[in-house]
Amino acid sequence: MDQPRFDPFTGASLLDGPAPQWSPSARAGLEAPRFCGHCGRRMVVRINPMGWTATCSRHGEQSSAEAERSRQP
Repeated sequence: MDQPRFDPFTGASLLDGPAPQWSPSARAGLEAPRFCGHCGRRMVVRINPMGWTATCSRHGEQSSAEAERSRQP
């Protein structure tokens, strides 16, 4: 997919200027994204003992497992 245009934790546009400040838990990777990075819509987030899943009505589902795989070199 294309580069994200919206911040996944605040929903702010990344095209308008500097990146917004994240909470300490978001910076530490302990928080699930709440907004879709592609359209800025609020996502349905489900937290479970093994991680989280977040679903955008337009762009589908993301999971903590996918996010972890994309961070690894």
